[in-house]
Amino acid sequence: MKKKLLLLALAPVLALAFTVCAPVPFDRYGQTLLDVPYCTMDGEPQRMDVYFPASGGPWPALVYIHGGGWTEGDKSEATDLGAEMSARGYVVFSLNYRLYPAARFPAMIEDVKCAIRSMRAHASAYNLDPQRIGAMGASAGGHLAALLGTTDANAGFEAGEYLRQSSRVQAVVAMSGLTDLGRDFPNRGIETLILVNFGRDQMVSGSPVTYATPDDPPFLILHGDNDGVVPVEQGALMQEALTTAGAPSQLVIVTNGDHGLSSFDGTSRPTPDEIWALIVEFLDANLMAVRP
Repeated sequence: MKKKLLLLALAPVLALAFTVCAPVPFDRYGQTLLDVPYCTMDGEPQRMDVYFPASGGPWPALVYIHGGGWTEGDKSEATDLGAEMSARGYVVFSLNYRLYPAARFPAMIEDVKCAIRSMRAHASAYNLDPQRIGAMGASAGGHLAALLGTTDANAGFEAGEYLRQSSRVQAVVAMSGLTDLGRDFPNRGIETLILVNFGRDQMVSGSPVTYATPDDPPFLILHGDNDGVVPVEQGALMQEALTTAGAPSQLVIVTNGDHGLSSFDGTSRPTPDEIWALIVEFLDANLMAVRP
């Protein structure tokens, strides 16, 4: 009798505990969320767009980092990418981040790293697998994606919220990216942007090649040999640094490829469709496969 009374007395407590601990069903299938705050930096929320697959999960995540010389660009340029990759079973995050001249480096990489930590802190809300996160970017976005792939907490770029989470990623696609800022840049516009955003004192610390180590994630590096903005040498330097460190990487040089990895006359090889197939194959091999 006493046992029965005790169970009756505990029933409301047990019911509350079950309510609190029961998982919340995921209800964002097939949706796109715009302007989602991920971290607050300098008192301002930094925002991202999120593209969800129609079913399944927990999904691998693909983080897109826009280009624009660290001075312009917007997360909205990933609209087609978000639709394509979410249909392939990835939850896609497209990031905005602080830009020059309102902010200077390392603000940009601090924001990107905070975004990764925020994603991991809210993994269940996004129905993502925190052990399968890839980063992808072009030009300045390729620079930030490569820097994200090569740096850990020792680099000093961890700032903002969720500091108990890791900002490491498991795969990187770097397209037409800057990798060694101390080299010559024939394009004077880019050279000027490097000087005003990084200064001479941060050219080494802002260069992804500085941090290459054996535990870096797999890299797919794509660069056009006719790139008039960022010399093709920059892609080769990243490949060399990773190879020397013993990290896995693949360099694809696009013949007749410009900064956008194509050509006006259609002679670039691999073709844009072939480049896209390489990217999907690389991401699937490193993120989509079920890890033991």
